[in-house]
Amino acid sequence: MILYHGSNHIIDKPLYGAGKKYNDYGIGFYCTENIELAKEWSVSDNLDGYVNIYDMDTDGLSILDINGQNYTIIHWLNILINNRIFDSSTPLEREAKRYITQEFHVDTDNADIIKGYRADDSYFSYAKDFISGIISYEQLCKALMLGNLGEQICLKSKKAFESIRFTGYQKVDYNEWYPKKMARDMYARNGYKAMEKENYRKGELYITKIIDEELKADDLCI
Repeated sequence: MILYHGSNHIIDKPLYGAGKKYNDYGIGFYCTENIELAKEWSVSDNLDGYVNIYDMDTDGLSILDINGQNYTIIHWLNILINNRIFDSSTPLEREAKRYITQEFHVDTDNADIIKGYRADDSYFSYAKDFISGIISYEQLCKALMLGNLGEQICLKSKKAFESIRFTGYQKVDYNEWYPKKMARDMYARNGYKAMEKENYRKGELYITKIIDEELKADDLCI
């Protein structure tokens, strides 16, 4: 497997145990199989970046693919709830977090690698709106397709870190890739704003219905 990691510096040896605790899937080394996404993630306004390139042998590794057919978007949301900081200021938000944690639990402890959506600021706000009862499950699924943000791959275990090998890097010009990064984000935001203007979608699965009817993963096929 070829992996790419966008950064503002060269990382020839990723460090096990390093990183931010409150990232999507917790502490880990976050990569993608899409070099264009890695280029966008590497740059910021007026600052060039680097795409670090790695080869990874996945034989013998436990890979948790949260986008696989055995999971739903709410399973992905459960992992976010356990790692990201969610403001639960209303009774509905608190009950939603409790229900999702209880009924859509995902055991990540034994995973060497986690694959799934990347919750940037836009996508994280969609997840919060679902928990708040503002958008339906169907709308959340649609929103996560906006911008075509792609999958991220998070190395979690020491075994995974021992299986990755640095093969080189590419320097990334912010003049080319920062506008592309912002255009992707703007497309997603504009698409979501248009969706927010839609009327209440009767018959769709809002978090209140999911909780009240005690719906499970098998009930969420759309």
